Amino acid sequence: MSLWSRIADAVSALAGGEGLASVFDRLRTPPERTVAFAIAVIALGAKMAKADGQVTRDEVTAFREVFTIPPGEERNAARVFDLARQDVAGFDVYARRIASMFGAGHQTLVDLMEGLFHIALADGAYHPDEDDFLARVAAIFGLGEREFRSLRARFVQGAAPDPYAVLGVAPDAPMDEVRAAWRQAVRQSHPDALIARGVPEEAAKLAERRMVDVNRAWEEISRERAG
Repeated sequence: MSLWSRIADAVSALAGGEGLASVFDRLRTPPERTVAFAIAVIALGAKMAKADGQVTRDEVTAFREVFTIPPGEERNAARVFDLARQDVAGFDVYARRIASMFGAGHQTLVDLMEGLFHIALADGAYHPDEDDFLARVAAIFGLGEREFRSLRARFVQGAAPDPYAVLGVAPDAPMDEVRAAWRQAVRQSHPDALIARGVPEEAAKLAERRMVDVNRAWEEISRERAG
């Protein structure tokens, strides 16, 4: 059974009246854990698209960029997305469920936040309701205010990113510490590392953007310290 077929079966159980907690309890081990993760990503992505009041074609396209839907599975994927995008209500349940799979602040949750930002910015605007939605999800995920602001700066045009915040180090950190943080961030951003953390292979492409940001931050700090 394909990933999308398993997702569709789980969504059918939800639509049939089975509780969300019950469905997720049955999806605890691979490959079911991957299904549970994918359901949460799809649901949060759809509700993210709805956060500003309407789901645009650009946002749907952005979702498809995060999840490459194989031929023949479009209908199953559409069922999941359409069910979740009816309204924003319940997003916190999905967020808490996926946070419980990995633990507060886990890097996989940062991966998911990046996907949500990608969808939020797909229509070319960043609505205050989208910012509120993302801030609340980040809080559920156990991400600190500084980490959330760093993510927002990387995605929202006009919000200049702080290179130290991108690498997660203090501005007065020794160069050795900065270098170590950069190397760790590069390792964490490698597609193989994302897949090993349980991120669906289709979503690993988001690491490419993070890698660019991480390397740019390192280069900026290096120039600043050299001068």
